[in-house]
Amino acid sequence: MSGASSVVLCIFGAIVVVAFVLLVNAIRIVPEYQRLVVFRLGRVLEKPKGPGLVFLIPIIDRPVRVDLREQIREVPHQVSITKDNAPISIDFLWYFKVIEPTASVVAVGNFEMSAAGMATTTLRSVIGGIALDDVLSQRENINTTLRTKLDEVTERWGVKVTNVEIREIIPPKDVQDAMNRQMTAERIRRAVVTESTGTREAAINVAEGEKQSAILRAEGQKQSNILQAEGERQAQLLRAQGFAQALDAIFASAKAIDQKTMTLQYFDTLKSLGQGASTKYIFPMEFTSMIENFIKGKEG
Repeated sequence: MSGASSVVLCIFGAIVVVAFVLLVNAIRIVPEYQRLVVFRLGRVLEKPKGPGLVFLIPIIDRPVRVDLREQIREVPHQVSITKDNAPISIDFLWYFKVIEPTASVVAVGNFEMSAAGMATTTLRSVIGGIALDDVLSQRENINTTLRTKLDEVTERWGVKVTNVEIREIIPPKDVQDAMNRQMTAERIRRAVVTESTGTREAAINVAEGEKQSAILRAEGQKQSNILQAEGERQAQLLRAQGFAQALDAIFASAKAIDQKTMTLQYFDTLKSLGQGASTKYIFPMEFTSMIENFIKGKEG
């Protein structure tokens, strides 16, 4: 009995373990950014499962997880020949996201590897139709062309190519040397232009300063002349006023002088003249009156 009980316990334990394993495999938790493409006895179910808690039939259902987030992949350096037979090395990044989970699993075995190979082939095809100068200057157009061509292929796989970005373009060495010489010449040209512009602006500033200085000097000279003329006018006016006042005073004093005062002044003058040592001729006032009367008589 003890041996039979041991066997029963072992069988029961095995059943419990198997049931636990089957239960664990039957319950799946699917995140928001994932879906489960379920194959039931080899046939894919119509709709993917998830997100959330998903129940599967053990052994019968086989789930395949598909990530719906946008992914980025790198295509390493690829040597391509341009339209003018120049070999260049290009690497780029391409961004994609799964739109239809079922198609991405059923329509292609490994869509990432298939898309990477398609990207390489498409890159060489696009570069082969563009000249080297255009490849170096029209990177954005090449990105757009690559994205469009890749998207046309991956659409049937349920994958959307959202963007393509060329990361680095390495031209041939002789082209790099020519580009370096061109950049050096361009830098020298810009330096010369900058220097000449600075010299011109400095000359303009100096001329403008001299102009302003001349204007200020002329304005100062003008003000000085105006002030000087104004001062002279004021001085002449004051002198004229002084002369007028002096004449007024003399005239007022002359009005107060009578005949006797004039006679005394006359005698005093004769006395001063007579004191000198030189020869003198003195004419009395009566003689001058006679001459004055004679002249008046002649004019009459």
